[in-house]
Amino acid sequence: MSAQLGRPARDIVAIAARCVCGNPTVVQTAPRLAHGEPFPTLYYLTHPAATAALSALEASGVMADLQDRLGVDEALAAAYLAAHEAYIADRDRVAEELKLEPVSEIAGISAGGMPTRVKCLHALAGHSLAAGVGVNPIGDIALELCSWSPDRCQCNPEIAGYAIEHKDAQPNKKVN
Repeated sequence: MSAQLGRPARDIVAIAARCVCGNPTVVQTAPRLAHGEPFPTLYYLTHPAATAALSALEASGVMADLQDRLGVDEALAAAYLAAHEAYIADRDRVAEELKLEPVSEIAGISAGGMPTRVKCLHALAGHSLAAGVGVNPIGDIALELCSWSPDRCQCNPEIAGYAIEHKDAQPNKKVN
């Protein structure tokens, strides 16, 4: 994970999604870091190729278009609100599993701008990859529009200790 991130990984509790080759794509992070800081981003996109593709998509201006769609498409807005609620429920469940006290500082806060804004496609796509298609509509749209695909490996084999041989790996399947 540290090789993917380019820095030491912090408080990872699970691999939430994997590349077809088995490498991590999304990690699940503790809602409160070991040093006490609240951390609202439960699903953290770590795959370098995915991160780069979503950065390019953000730079293209697509977030403003998605934000505009939320304002006029009631079904999309309702699904995005449901994604926000699912994200918080997932984070609360993880906190309970880790026997953490409730993280009141981030109560009601999810990630990526949910439920009313489109702020970070990395967070929204990470949620989509971890939770599966149909849970986060904006994350799903971002994954459809970006140049990276969870269905083909784009891992960098030169990152030492990064590749995981896993012939039966399936994309978007939570594996701890």
